[in-house]
Parts: sequence; structure tokens; C-alpha cells
Amino acid sequence: MMNTLTLFDFNINANLKNWYVVDDTVMGGESAGKMTMDDDGNGLFTGHVSLENNGGFSSIRYDAGNTVLQDFRKFIIKLKGDGKGYQFRVKTKKRDYYSYTCDFNTSGEWQTVEIPFSKLEPAFRGRKLDMKIFPGEQLEEIGFLIGNKKEEDFTLLIDHISVQ
Repeated sequence: MMNTLTLFDFNINANLKNWYVVDDTVMGGESAGKMTMDDDGNGLFTGHVSLENNGGFSSIRYDAGNTVLQDFRKFIIKLKGDGKGYQFRVKTKKRDYYSYTCDFNTSGEWQTVEIPFSKLEPAFRGRKLDMKIFPGEQLEEIGFLIGNKKEEDFTLLIDHISVQ
């Protein structure tokens, strides 16, 4: 039996105060995302990605404090997407300029996405960095990003995020 640590469980009583949106507006773009809850208590990341003014992404981030991960090997995420591709992102330290990233596709149905720590590669502004993969010792931030190089609306429902 593997140990499981829940990083965030979306439910009717969940507090979203540590979740925040970062869109391409930080560099002049015009994309707009938002993070809310649906009527069933799922996290709801919705919005529109615009390519205007060199934009092209929307993301949400969660301040996870200092979470120790040494006894774990993978992220487990239960979600329902819209059939589009997304990226899961992790930061060891919130102040790091880079994130460890892994792309995944959604099916339009509820699915469980498993992301081994060994699949999280360092990247900055969409470029892979020549650094080691995610060390899996700790994290301070997790998030999701959509940036498929096209203008599109998006909807991503999230039930829970944990590590195993």
C-alpha cells in the first residue's frame, strides 16, 4: 500500500485563497483565465487564450507552502478537461524563475492523470532548460497552464491533486 498525501481536495468547503491566476497579461497579452468552484465543489479553471499582443497562455497556481515530498514518487490528479492539452507545473521554491513541467492531454471525461516526478522537466517561458529533472524533495507551488499556440476557450475541472 502506497502512502498518499493530498495537496488539494476541491470540495464545497474548500478555500481557494491560495489559488491565483497568472495570464499572459504580465507581458502585454490579452488572455483571461479565472479559478472558481462549480456547483459540485470541483475546481473550475476557465477562460480564453488570446494570441493578441504576443500573448498565448493562461495559468493557475497554488501556493502549497513548504511540502516535503521525499517519501513520494508521482503526482495523481483527478480532472475533467475539454479535450485540450494542458501543462502541469511544479516549483521547488516559489521564487525560482523556472518551473518543472509535464504536458498532458484531456479526454473530455473524468480521468486520473499520473505524473511521475521523473517526467517533470525544468522549463522557463516555454523553453526546456539544461538542468536536472524535478528532484522530488519538496515543493512550494503547483499549477496548470494552457498555451497551445492558438486562440481558444478552455475549461478544466479539478477534483483533487495528491502525491503517492
